[in-house]
Amino acid sequence: MTLPPSIAGSPDTQATAAYRRLRAEILEGRLAPGQRLKVQDLAMLCGAGPSPVREALAQLAAEGLARRIEQRGFRVADADPADFAGLVRSRCLVEAAALREAIIRGDADWEDAVAATERRVARLPRSLDAARYVPNPAWEAAHRSFHTALLAASGAAPLIAFCERLREEAERYRALANAVAWPGRDVAAEHAAIAEAALDRDADRASALLADHLAATGEFVRVALERRAAAAAPRRRPPARPVAE
Repeated sequence: MTLPPSIAGSPDTQATAAYRRLRAEILEGRLAPGQRLKVQDLAMLCGAGPSPVREALAQLAAEGLARRIEQRGFRVADADPADFAGLVRSRCLVEAAALREAIIRGDADWEDAVAATERRVARLPRSLDAARYVPNPAWEAAHRSFHTALLAASGAAPLIAFCERLREEAERYRALANAVAWPGRDVAAEHAAIAEAALDRDADRASALLADHLAATGEFVRVALERRAAAAAPRRRPPARPVAE
């Protein structure tokens, strides 16, 4: 019997594939913070055996994207507002520095890439449904390309890699904010302003606009987390009224 491509290969290959799939599910918000990760369900999702899935979960736990519960398996790591606040602050500092370097060093090819990626993301709808927020994978990919293009000319590969790591860590939090921020937030206008300032070689303005852009996402995440916490809190029953004798 020939195994289908999704499960063919060694356990190591299955574990790697399962890790990549589950990591994407967590970062993109399809596996929600605090959700229990059932090995059998995930094995079906990934087309892998239980052992490779457990190995993948252990790797995700080591990264902080999942947490191991003693004798009870794994859950998606909680969305901690304090952790996210620190993450946003780190991104504002690091990405602003990288953008400054890119503006200093960027050539005509960098300018073309920034302009092209900004136009691309502006043309795409953020949501696949006009009535409610449904993530658009094409918009998400274009969004990543725009932010990558902004920093690409900084000339410091370790700095860019660190920015990318912080962006990935923030991704699952941002997924929580999208439904709150849509449709009221004009992300396209924010991107256009950042691109214009960068292409004008105005490092101060571009860095400030990028920091504001990241901080705005942080504020929507805070609202989303507060709503989640309120929804999860047990409702208090009103005190019983005394019965008249």
